Amino acid sequence: MLDYTIDRMQEKDLEQVLEIEKLSFPTPWSRNSFLSELRENEFAHYFVCRVDGRVMGYAGMWIILDEAHITNVAVHPQYRGKGFGHLLLAELMRQSLLRGSDRITLEVRKSNQAAQRVYEHMGFRATGVRKGYYTDTGEDAIIMWKIL
Repeated sequence: MLDYTIDRMQEKDLEQVLEIEKLSFPTPWSRNSFLSELRENEFAHYFVCRVDGRVMGYAGMWIILDEAHITNVAVHPQYRGKGFGHLLLAELMRQSLLRGSDRITLEVRKSNQAAQRVYEHMGFRATGVRKGYYTDTGEDAIIMWKIL
């Protein structure tokens, strides 16, 4: 595996984060959405993974009381399949435990089988469906949970 570091996301990372966001999602978050998370949301915790100083992936979550809710995980297409998604998820779980959360959840598109396999490999289990959750396509979301 390539040498990497995982750090807290900062505003200076957003140009690279937004590039990955646009390559990863049909309805990408805006710069203002990320800025709001970083500046104003006391529950938000976002991290970037760097290789050779460049952001190649990121992940974020909200921690409210004893629950963590993953908001997004993305890895640049050139780095997918190399274990970086697992590393980012492991960091979210580690940070959740440090902050007193004993369980973690997420939603994933029903059609995103690759992401579901990663989450299952990391110990998440499907527990339900949110019908029509994704407003861009009306696609259902699979709800997944993991006890930490």
